[in-house]
Amino acid sequence: MGKPTGFKEFERHAAPYRDAATRILDFTEIYTGHDIPSLAEQGARCMDCGVPFCQSHDGCPIHNLIPEWNDLVYRGHWRDALDRLHKTNNFPEFTGRVCPAPCEGACVLGITDPAVTIKNIEMAIIDRGFEEGWVVPMPPATRTGQSVAIVGSGPAGLAAAAQLNQAGHRVTVYERADRLGGLLTYGIPNMKLDKVEIVDRRLDLMRAEGIEFVTGADVGDGSNGGIDVRTLCDAHDALLLATGATVPRDLPIPGRELDGVHFAMDYLTANTKSLLDSNLEDGAYISAKDRHVIVIGGGDTGADCIGTALRHGCRSLVNFEIFPAPPVERAPHNPWPTWPVILRVDYAHQESAARFGEDPRVYAISSVEFTGDGNGSLAGVRTVDVELRDGRFEPLEGTERTWDADLVFLSMGFLGPEHAISDRLDLDLDERTNYRATKGLYRTSRDKVFAAGDCRGGQSLVVRAINEGREAAREIDRYLTGSTVLP
Repeated sequence: MGKPTGFKEFERHAAPYRDAATRILDFTEIYTGHDIPSLAEQGARCMDCGVPFCQSHDGCPIHNLIPEWNDLVYRGHWRDALDRLHKTNNFPEFTGRVCPAPCEGACVLGITDPAVTIKNIEMAIIDRGFEEGWVVPMPPATRTGQSVAIVGSGPAGLAAAAQLNQAGHRVTVYERADRLGGLLTYGIPNMKLDKVEIVDRRLDLMRAEGIEFVTGADVGDGSNGGIDVRTLCDAHDALLLATGATVPRDLPIPGRELDGVHFAMDYLTANTKSLLDSNLEDGAYISAKDRHVIVIGGGDTGADCIGTALRHGCRSLVNFEIFPAPPVERAPHNPWPTWPVILRVDYAHQESAARFGEDPRVYAISSVEFTGDGNGSLAGVRTVDVELRDGRFEPLEGTERTWDADLVFLSMGFLGPEHAISDRLDLDLDERTNYRATKGLYRTSRDKVFAAGDCRGGQSLVVRAINEGREAAREIDRYLTGSTVLP
């Protein structure tokens, strides 16, 4: 695939973001335009490796046909590249923007050299597809007469809806928020994934293909004007739960009740809603302007809190990580093709360095108390440095510190789904309180009820949610018809 000697001739060149000092002044997407000659050159680096580990278990969860569309981009066959991309991925415009690219971690070229810029190429293919008018609604030719309800409009629910609709079933997606998209809309900030230009564009296509969407639909026990999930189940031939893992991990240390300590997702959701409703003019969000901000916990959500606080104009910014700093290169116990656990500088870390002159992350540190100002508001955070010994974090004597803080955002992951639905349906749960359903089958303990995505397997990547939504759609189609042709 690509040019046989391309990996020796061309160096990796990742598409740059917009200038950090400029982009923190707005919530416009951070990406620059696509350099077509450069992308063709990057596609040429795909090295005809024989066994493309980018598509393996350690690589792309949806098994994208990466060598094929790399080769097609190199040769200038962009329309064909789009067709190959859509074979395995319903929403490449989402993954091309927000996926951390495990495919690149498993790239064979990465054994000795920087990996192929797979993510950049994917994003460019789908963006050009929309620009050229190649992406159009494709409603099914016939209908089966059977209906499926999907609860949750995040990536798992949307992927399942797209696939089941193509199989000819009538699909209705129920979303309790006022907008569709789940975490794609309210969990990921606009500068990483534009809601109108990117998310709504795909949703409009899905509507044109015949999928129905219902917002403001709080599915559970039916109280307070919500929808009784039992009634919903009875009204359809199958029900898919794709509700996500929405219960955040808390930090129950002294002072947790102080005004100014917030869960990360509350912060991000309110900001995006206000941005979309009024361009932040309604003030219905948690403003970090002129505040001392501390983000506790890393990962994508922590980075998104950093990026959002910078755009608000925070006074200072620190990011606490309880784990020690990862190595710059793979450690011996972290060999290719496993995901490389290495030091990464995300877009928000770049922005913080541009604004304050240094990376915001402080490693191997644990928060022990939130301190107040005497009037119920947050004033600071007391911490202690820690060392990881035999799987436990041990505090180091003499390392206690107090940090100024007006706002703290807790970004420490999620425990599992909420349980109004599972309690009403009397579903079995696994040891982590997720809906119990076997990967690959997706059937819950109740007949005709399926579960996929984070509510089944725990919090994970958008691309894994798409994978589970597609696989669940295949099993639901098999359940409804006795066989399936869905991939």
